[in-house]
Amino acid sequence: MNALPAPHRPGPLPTRMQLEDGRLRHLLTIEGLGRPLIEQILDNAESFAGMNDQGVKKLPLLRGKTVANLFFEASTRTRTTFELAAKRLSADVLSLNMNASATTKGETLLDTLRNLEAMQCDMFVVRHADSGAAHFIARHVAPHISVLNAGDGRHAHPTQALLDVFTIRRHKGELSKLRVAIVGDVLHSRVARSQIHALNTLATGEVRVIGPRTLLPAAVEQLGVQVYHNMEQGLKDVDVIIMLRLQKERMQGAFIPSEHEYFQRYGLDARRLALAHPEAIVMHPGPANRGVEIASEVADGPHSVILRQVTYGLSVRMAVMSMVMGVNPQVRA
Repeated sequence: MNALPAPHRPGPLPTRMQLEDGRLRHLLTIEGLGRPLIEQILDNAESFAGMNDQGVKKLPLLRGKTVANLFFEASTRTRTTFELAAKRLSADVLSLNMNASATTKGETLLDTLRNLEAMQCDMFVVRHADSGAAHFIARHVAPHISVLNAGDGRHAHPTQALLDVFTIRRHKGELSKLRVAIVGDVLHSRVARSQIHALNTLATGEVRVIGPRTLLPAAVEQLGVQVYHNMEQGLKDVDVIIMLRLQKERMQGAFIPSEHEYFQRYGLDARRLALAHPEAIVMHPGPANRGVEIASEVADGPHSVILRQVTYGLSVRMAVMSMVMGVNPQVRA
């Protein structure tokens, strides 16, 4: 897009940008969010989770508000869940294909934002291939508009991380007693970075990353994780396994010999799953590549909570949307 003037990296003060008088105004990254605020988001999501079993899955909390989904990068699952979450809160929703918008005709992103502001939008949900895009937009929007980062480059995907920890808390309970393994392409994964920040902020017992040296960031242990390059050693006795997709669209060069060999060394099959705790759960932020990072017998097996993650994503996004709009959910599970 003709949009982001260089440099477009994440700003240095996400905490100040995200919070206003202690209240969540934007959600751009997990970094800088304290444990009480993350727990408040999870608790509010718990309140919304009970709606999934109700006949009428709608609340009037955002009636009169307008949410604009600005997706500069292809997405189906994330865009759909944000849209559905907003509609369940009774907001009006605009889902715009920004790759076919006026920005492709020469209009700057700021001009596009000004036009959307003139349409009285209240919230922008932003996905972009460039790290820092959501921060850039948050710096330039009108004071009444909130910005939610739906994934920016290799930087952050905060709502995915929140729904992941929500899933872990629901299925495994107290995080301080758990060993969590994040497996695969951590280097290119905005999800993994946000997961690590969220898990450590919530004082998870142990966070491990497992992968080949080529797919782990330099000095990744400084993020507060234990590093394993051997899959069998890394999975031993873990309570939660989070598999990551190979981000081939972000790779420039050969990071693995072949997908077949990658699966042989780092794919999760039933034999390797047996090394984990007998009641371990298996997660994947999706979309999952069967036979590349995970075998179908595991993806569809009894330990998998992958589809539950999708369901919980609605509740977490409803919680975040209501909180940035200053609305307290008055529902019960």
